[in-house]
Amino acid sequence: MNRDYLFDVVIGVSNRHVHVSKEALEQLFGAGYELTELKDLGQPGQFACVETVTLVGNKGKIDNVRILGPIRRKTQVEISRADSFKLGIKAVLRDSGEHDNTPGCTLIGPKGEITIDSGVMVAARHIHITPEMAEQYGLKNKDHVSAIVEGQRATVFNNVLVRVREDYALEFHLDVDEANGAWVNNGDKAKIIKEK
Repeated sequence: MNRDYLFDVVIGVSNRHVHVSKEALEQLFGAGYELTELKDLGQPGQFACVETVTLVGNKGKIDNVRILGPIRRKTQVEISRADSFKLGIKAVLRDSGEHDNTPGCTLIGPKGEITIDSGVMVAARHIHITPEMAEQYGLKNKDHVSAIVEGQRATVFNNVLVRVREDYALEFHLDVDEANGAWVNNGDKAKIIKEK
């Protein structure tokens, strides 16, 4: 198989987390509540919050799951496949934001709880890239590329979704299961390749 090397990219390892709507935030933390920024993330304007919730599924629960900001239009829960076994929720692989045919769960906060009917997913591996850089390398939004990770458990990740937007910073996102399997840490690098 012929492969064209495109560029190196920094890896961001994504642990389980929650994106909340304004309505969900107020149900979980109280009327008028606002998120408290803990630290910036790799993508501009995105941040980890002080606030955490408990996820409850059919078989179990996971405490202290961090909320990521800013507020979103719809509540979304991103877990790993290993998490899905602990919670008793059937894992579904989805692009972030695509909630069709995804399961739900219950979220518990200090002031209340909510049950969502959908929005729980294992997020598909993806790279964030600006329109200018995508054009430079002949890539379009929703294309797929592969990523080579070198090291003790050298791995090729195929079917890496390309996400193009003006406010993105170049970054390759893996979930914690994928990263652990490939012996990858936050800040490591991967080589992005395009298959012919």
